[in-house]
Amino acid sequence: MRDKSFITAPELAEMLEMSEGHAYKVIRKLNDELASKGFLTFPGRVPRKYLAERCYGLSEGVIPVEG
Repeated sequence: MRDKSFITAPELAEMLEMSEGHAYKVIRKLNDELASKGFLTFPGRVPRKYLAERCYGLSEGVIPVEG
């Protein structure tokens, strides 16, 4: 079973209706922010919770997972 704690660039691209290339740039920016705060990051994926905080201003929210 796949862990849904992280969103990948292809998922982000589909969700926000953007190119995968742009989604990778967004994820890279978010990962740079996390790394500067001392967090471990993974290329091409970002925690859903952090994405929700940065995109929607949700401190406790998460992006719903389909399926």
